[in-house]
Amino acid sequence: MRTRREGGTADRAAFTLMEMLVVVAILVVLAGAAVPIYLSYLDNARIDTAKVGVKHIEGAVEAYYTKHGFYPESLQVLMLPDQETGTRASLDAEHMKDPWGRVYQYDPNTLNPRTGRPLIYSLGAANNPQTAIRNWNQ
Repeated sequence: MRTRREGGTADRAAFTLMEMLVVVAILVVLAGAAVPIYLSYLDNARIDTAKVGVKHIEGAVEAYYTKHGFYPESLQVLMLPDQETGTRASLDAEHMKDPWGRVYQYDPNTLNPRTGRPLIYSLGAANNPQTAIRNWNQ
């Protein structure tokens, strides 16, 4: 809605449809550029969380080894309270799942040739052993 002033110039009471479409288009382009960056940060955060989870489980496995002189046969052993001392379990059920909702893997029979520690890993987002997040390469 435009009205004329005495000098012949028009006053504007609102934005035109074209101006609104340009602003919306700019916002869509900015959001389109930001979403992939945000998803990349989210993926990196999950990977970092999985690394911390693997280290946490490795610490519990090492504590078990220090106390008993051998590695546990499975991670479920670490979820049970210690019958001798009555202390609570080393790991809770929520520590057993990686950020992608899958259970961390533990192989007490595969020992690192350098350190002698068992393999603990998460299959990661790809669910692929080739790209697993392992305690050996951290």
